[in-house]
Parts: sequence; C-alpha cells; structure tokens
Amino acid sequence: METLYPKKVMEALATVMYVGTKKNLVESEMVAETPSVGFDEERGVWSTKIVLIFPRETDPFLKSTVKAAEAAVKYHCGKDVEVEIATEFKSAPRSTVEKLLPEVENIIAVSSGKGGVGKSTVSANLAIALARLGYRVGLLDCDIFGPSMTKMFGVEDERPYMVEKNGRNLIEPVEKYGVKLLSIGFFVNPQTATLWRGGMATGALKQLIADADWGALDYLILDTPPGTSDIHLTLLQTLAITGAIIVSTPQQVALADARKGIDMYRNEKVNVPILGLIENMAWFTPAELPEYRYYIFGKEGCKRLAEEMQVPLLAQIPIVQSICDNGDNGTPTALAVETMSGQTFLSLAQSVVTVVRRRNATLPKTTIVSTN
Repeated sequence: METLYPKKVMEALATVMYVGTKKNLVESEMVAETPSVGFDEERGVWSTKIVLIFPRETDPFLKSTVKAAEAAVKYHCGKDVEVEIATEFKSAPRSTVEKLLPEVENIIAVSSGKGGVGKSTVSANLAIALARLGYRVGLLDCDIFGPSMTKMFGVEDERPYMVEKNGRNLIEPVEKYGVKLLSIGFFVNPQTATLWRGGMATGALKQLIADADWGALDYLILDTPPGTSDIHLTLLQTLAITGAIIVSTPQQVALADARKGIDMYRNEKVNVPILGLIENMAWFTPAELPEYRYYIFGKEGCKRLAEEMQVPLLAQIPIVQSICDNGDNGTPTALAVETMSGQTFLSLAQSVVTVVRRRNATLPKTTIVSTN
C-alpha cells in the first residue's frame, strides 16, 4: 500500500465542500490541525485522525460534512484507510495551551530577521553543544516551508514512530547526538514544494508541539523561519517562550532585519526577553594566513547592535568551510569539540546557560500571547 502522508489527507479534504461557506473544508479553515497518520504493521493498514471545527453543535450540515470527508479520504487515499473524524465547535473552549510541555524547563527561540544568515546552523550546533554539556535537549524545526534539520542531523530517511502515553497516541521525536528532534521534513516529500496555506502550516506546527512525546527537557530549541510571520505568532500564542536569540551577519541589510526581529519579541503584547545576539560569518581567516581576519560582511556590526539594544553578544562565529560541510554531511561541527569551531559552539552553549539562569532569576515567567 502506498505511504500515507498528512499532506495527501489534506488534499482529499480540500475536495469536500462545506455548504455553510460554499468553500472547501481547508479554505473554510475547518481543519483544526494537520491530520495525524499511523501505520499498523501487523495488519498492514494506514489510519488517519482528523479534527474538524464547526460553528456550533447544532450545525445542520455536520453529519453530511463528516460523511463526505470520510468518503473523500477513502477515495483519494485508499479504500482500506481507517478514518477517524472528531468534531469541535467554535463556541466551546479549546484546551488551554499553558498545559503544553509541562516537563520542559526552558524554551529558546532562535530567530533571524532574514534568511541566509546561518540561523539553522547555529540552532543545530547550539542544541548539540548543550547536550554535550549534559543537558536534556530537544530541537523543533519550525520552518514548515523550508525544513533543514533532517539533513543537518543526517536523518532524512528516518520516520518518527507513534507511541501511546496516558491514553494518547503521540509522535516520538527522533533522537540523535543526544538531541530529540522533530521536523515537518520527516512527514513530507523532500523533493516537492510544500504548497500549504497559512492555516495548514500553523496546524502542522501545533501538532509537532502538542502531539509529540517531548518528555522532560532542560532546553527546547525552536529553529524559527526567517522574518516575522504566522509561524512566529503561532509559537507565541502556543508556548511560553523563555527567551529569544537573534542571529545576524555584520552586514547592514541583515542588521536592519534583525532590528525588526528584536522589535517583534519586545513588543508590549509579546514581552519575550532577548537573551542575546549572535554574530555569524563575523570574519574569514585563510588557513595559510592565520593571523589575518578579512571582514567580508562588515566589521562588528552585530556587536554594535547588541550594545545599542543593551543585550549580550553571545558569540562571534567566523566563516569556516568545515561548519558548512559538516552541516551538509549531517555531522554538525559542535560534535568536534577538539576543533576551534567546535569550541566556539561549546562556549556559545555555556553563554546561553548563563543568560538563561540570569533571566530566570531576575524576570517573571513569560506568558503566552493572547489570541484576541
């Protein structure tokens, strides 16, 4: 039987018209979250669980819509697929998000104002370095449209399992290098573009957070997409983020966008502390001229921004070919603690631990952003 992906289930639901809006279920934003899928190896049967949101319990189109959704999934995904459809209603309160991840001590968002500054590379190496310091670490790849963590950790062919815990079926994160990892990259075809509307993307992200068995963690690192988007707002409305780390190059164009990222977290309605800045691609030193530093993207721009914003400069990371190569090969540089680059990320992790402890000792716990 062909492998069943959540994306294929969503495509089937997009063929079902809801009479109340004269639009399909996806366009009507009636799919509460990305459908979960599972495979029963003993019976060789795929199953999917779908949650549909209706305006009210007395909706006259409820039964017919549920039946049409089930029929569409069986038609497009296979007649043997077991379909379970749960219903919720806008008038009924959803479960409170404060109860999510009660065993996670600190949630760190690694952000950047623009793409291409090495944020994902920093996230991967920071997570591994924290694990090598003895901490329990999780890493969530929040970039739904451009996931990269599966490649950086060399787990592109892995598939997370479902485990039963407290009566719930939860996604078991893939563990490697001492880090628990989840990414939408595990569930979509890496060769095709993810053509999802905002609601579908944020639904998938919520499922990776709420329907996963993260267990007890000292640090959960969020590798966020570049910019300020629906994904960031979803994270802020779903999790109480301990603090944010901003990654930028010294280039003025990157710094201008980094300011916007800082402003997003410092907004009075958000109030997530900025733990510090990281200056990536700070300089280049040729192997044959170890005493030289070439400031290709400008000199100490991020350092000056940190001083201006009155936040710590956590690290200045030079341009080193091995950092790029190791990320592409699935063996991040933080694993090589005997190298200068490996020591740089180990030092970064120690700095992050210090600023998080200081933040927790001096500031109240961050609250989630209201959805109103």
